[in-house]
Amino acid sequence: MEVTDIGNKEEGKIWHRKPTPGKGVLVTVVRTAQQAKIVRFLHVTFDTTGDSFLAGDHHGNIYVFDISRNRFRLVQKTGQACTALAFSLRRTTEFLVALADYTIKCFDKDTKQLVSWMRGHEGSVSSISVHSSGRYAISTSSDTAQLWDMDTFERKRKLNIRQSVGIQRVFFLPLSNTILSCFSDDSIFAWESDTLSCKYQLPVPDCGPKVSYKAFAVTRDGKSLAAGGRSNLLHLWCLDSKQLIRVIQMPTQVRTVRQLDFLPDSFDRGASQTLGVLSQDGVMRFINIHTCKLLFHMGSHDDAITTATVSPNGRHVVAIMDNGSINVYSVQSLTQELNKPPPSRVAVVSGGGADQDLSNLKVKVRSEVVQRDRQTQVKILRPPACFTAEEKENELPAGLNKKRLVALLKGFGEYPAKYRMFVWRSLLCLPENHAAYSSLTDKGLHSAYLTLQDKYPIKSHKLQRGLQRALSALAHWAAIFGEVEYLPLVAFPFVKLFQNNPMLCFEVVATVIVNWGQHWFEYFPNPPLNILSMAENVLAHHDKELLQHLVDCGITSQLYVWPLLETLFSEVLTREEWLRLFDNIFSNHPSFLLLACVAYITCCREPLLLCSQKEDFEYFFHHRNNLDLGAMIKEAYRLMGSTPADIHPRTLLSDFTPLTKGQYPVFNHYPEFIVQYQSREREKIRLQEMEYLRERQEVSALHTDCVRRQAEEDAYYAQQELLQNAEEQRRNILAQEEEKLAQQRTKLAAMKRELKVKELQLLDATKRRFLKHQQELRASQVQRLDQEISTKMDLRERETATAVQDLEVRQMELEAQRKRLEQHLFKEQERVGREVEQEVEMKMRKAEREQENYTELLHHTETNIQALAEACQLGLESDWQREVGGRLQQVHAQQQSNRGRLAEEERLEHTMRDVAGRKWDEVMNSRAQLQEQPLSSAETDVRRQVRVVSPPHRPIPAPSVSAGPDVRPGPAPPLKQAQTNMVCLNSQSPSESTSTVFSLDRGRAQLDSSERNLMKEIRELRQKLAARAREGGSSPSVLTLSSVSQ
Repeated sequence: MEVTDIGNKEEGKIWHRKPTPGKGVLVTVVRTAQQAKIVRFLHVTFDTTGDSFLAGDHHGNIYVFDISRNRFRLVQKTGQACTALAFSLRRTTEFLVALADYTIKCFDKDTKQLVSWMRGHEGSVSSISVHSSGRYAISTSSDTAQLWDMDTFERKRKLNIRQSVGIQRVFFLPLSNTILSCFSDDSIFAWESDTLSCKYQLPVPDCGPKVSYKAFAVTRDGKSLAAGGRSNLLHLWCLDSKQLIRVIQMPTQVRTVRQLDFLPDSFDRGASQTLGVLSQDGVMRFINIHTCKLLFHMGSHDDAITTATVSPNGRHVVAIMDNGSINVYSVQSLTQELNKPPPSRVAVVSGGGADQDLSNLKVKVRSEVVQRDRQTQVKILRPPACFTAEEKENELPAGLNKKRLVALLKGFGEYPAKYRMFVWRSLLCLPENHAAYSSLTDKGLHSAYLTLQDKYPIKSHKLQRGLQRALSALAHWAAIFGEVEYLPLVAFPFVKLFQNNPMLCFEVVATVIVNWGQHWFEYFPNPPLNILSMAENVLAHHDKELLQHLVDCGITSQLYVWPLLETLFSEVLTREEWLRLFDNIFSNHPSFLLLACVAYITCCREPLLLCSQKEDFEYFFHHRNNLDLGAMIKEAYRLMGSTPADIHPRTLLSDFTPLTKGQYPVFNHYPEFIVQYQSREREKIRLQEMEYLRERQEVSALHTDCVRRQAEEDAYYAQQELLQNAEEQRRNILAQEEEKLAQQRTKLAAMKRELKVKELQLLDATKRRFLKHQQELRASQVQRLDQEISTKMDLRERETATAVQDLEVRQMELEAQRKRLEQHLFKEQERVGREVEQEVEMKMRKAEREQENYTELLHHTETNIQALAEACQLGLESDWQREVGGRLQQVHAQQQSNRGRLAEEERLEHTMRDVAGRKWDEVMNSRAQLQEQPLSSAETDVRRQVRVVSPPHRPIPAPSVSAGPDVRPGPAPPLKQAQTNMVCLNSQSPSESTSTVFSLDRGRAQLDSSERNLMKEIRELRQKLAARAREGGSSPSVLTLSSVSQ
């Protein structure tokens, strides 16, 4: 048994070595993930052909395994475990997957695309059943069943039930429109799928133990239903009569039935007779529901089966084992292992009518047989010790009886296809000499069949290799088989039939040649004239007219008998007809083959009598004709019984002799000298052919070399001739080019002389033009200078007038600004005076409070002194004295600090007043200097000087600012007093008009800069006054109004 680990592969081979025939388990498929952890497979399902199946693992990966092509591939990764799988019958590439999230998805296995996503279940989906037409599907969970339209993927109907009654399974019956629903109370209903009307209900047995149905199976024709559950009883229903026809009791080891499946058969027309029963012990037992016998089983206690699926064609069974792996079983191999009729495991009482009691339907199980692999004691009836010769002849291997097989063959006309190969092996008594066959195959291909594909091309390479291998083995066994030209025609049908077992194919062909090919090679290399004469004598005895017609047409037995023998009827019969014929040939004496040839001729008597040309007869015996094979076989049996003994082939042919076991017998029934001579001649011819081919190859090589050298020589001479012609042409071209070059040089010298003359003329003209241009340029420069002088003079006059106007406007603006500044300073002085008065008043109040505090403190001090004196007098402790002394020192220190702070504030106030007076003096001096500064002209222009007369200014009386609380206008103070007190700006304004001569640009710049400086100083002075006012307000010193005015 081969184990295939698919791992993380997405595709590959299922098995790497072809499974050995006869083994039940073809291959075991496992999937290991990281760290050698096995990923369990959960569900499998076959497609309609039965050649491939789907498998889903615990990780949600869906694989498709193609058994016929030995390939697997990953078709989908769902990401979650699947709970059910099903193929969609209408579109063969689509399949349904029920997932753990209670949804159903439809995928395409070729494109790997999601086709549809169906939701609606509230529990895990346990099964999916698809209608035979592929249009509808039913999904079943524990609480509901839903009917889906597979064309639109929409839900059509939903089956709702009571919570107390659960659903076991709902599925379609094959070949009908009936839906079968099975519930947990063992009730079974049948519904019409189109109208969803109830058709019938199967009656539940009233008596007997309750089965509690869990598993169901239906035959392919939809006429029988098998049900099982929590019991070892199986109920078999007939759906046509709606009656329980049989109750089968499984062995005591079976306590619960997990799964039921019918095994299809090719000859039962859908009425399957084999039922597979999977029980709780992990063993799946296949029984015949009619004979109630165990056919075979799968699994064991150590290798238990969890679930299994049977292919629709009945060839394979795929089982998921308890360890999560997949086992693929071959049904044919399992049945071949159990060809002997096994002892009956179950016995059944034939079912009666509907009124029959259930106890009469129960079966009794023998306790002897538990498993096939254990030793069972079965009592076998042995025949008497003495046997007759006929009985010995009829006894076959594997317990079969030839006489009974022949009777069965005559009754049915053929053996069952399922058991045909087994019957043939028994009839031919094949020894199965593996070692002897291996020694023949180890010799390799025979030289006579190395080029077999040239003479007999076959489309299938596998079949071609099988035929070549079988013929080579025959040729190594007997030398004559390497010389027989028609041997491929004899062996081909058996090679095609046994292509999976080359050893059996070889032994069958060898047995056929030894027994049914007796005396075929006595006249080698000619056809077996003695065998053909036997057939001709039989034909002459039974149909003289037909033989005479053949003789009259010049047709011999080599034309009407030998084509049938050398092809073994494979050219004139179909596969099924050929198998039926050889069922009868292998079951009778070897002479039956000759009689079958005569029967074929006599059954085709009418068309043969109509033929007269040799070509017609050749075509007739090499092509299929309309023939009743049953009539032909009956005719062969008639000829076998009615042919006289003197001409009967039985008298000339030996009885059937099987191949010997261990080693194959020596085959020498042929003229060895002819074969050896032909072998020597063939070997000689082969050597001559090889020598001829070698010489031919050498001659061909020499001829090729000669042709190559001749071609190279011709090419060399042709190339030399071309080179000479090319050289001559190049010389002619060179001479022509030199002549042209001399002419061009002459023309070039003449052109140079002309260009030189023209160049001199141009230089002369250029000089004259340049001198003229210089003169014109100087004239234009003089004219332009005159224009610039006049323009500058006009511009200067306009600028002077504009400057005068701007100066007047600026003087007026400064005057207005000065007035606004004086008013602002006056208002600011009044505000500062009021603030100073308020601060003085506040500081005076504060000084009064401090004086009061000081007085109170003196009072307390005196009180403390008195208390101290009293304490001293009273003799108190010295601590009070130290405390009072400390307090007195603190009071004196505080008084000293207060006096120092008051003196500092008074000095600061005097300093601030002096600084303010000096600043005002500086401002007034700068203002007077700006007004008295003469405007001188710095520009010495030869053309013009401008005198600007400034307009007179009227003196503006400056209001006096008193230091007292009242502010009244009065006469202007003297200069000395103005240096210490605050004055107005207009006190220093000029009173008479002056006129000066100045430069416009310089005077304007100085005026602007003076104005900017003045405004800057005013802003700084305001900031300082405000800062001093804030500092004076925060100072704890006390100033009187008189000290501020001073």
